[in-house]
Amino acid sequence: MTKQQFASVWDAIEDTPVEAENMKLRSQLMAQLTDHIARTGLSQTEAAKLFGVTQPRVSDLMRGKINLFGIDALVNMAAAAGLRVEIQLRDAA
Repeated sequence: MTKQQFASVWDAIEDTPVEAENMKLRSQLMAQLTDHIARTGLSQTEAAKLFGVTQPRVSDLMRGKINLFGIDALVNMAAAAGLRVEIQLRDAA
């Protein structure tokens, strides 16, 4: 049995590098959105109104249900909250 090391948990558990990159972006967006909710002291209902989604959707976000969110939806929520999303591309290591 050989020991493998990965740069990210997503690299270890996803089937392809493409899927891993998608999950990395989604997890970062979700973390930033949940952090924004905590920092601003918003209730889930207030966050839902701000993000333009339902309260159960915010609950899914807060519970980390990453499989329920695409990058587009997360970017839309961030923009609705007045947050700026920036993307940086660089060559893979």
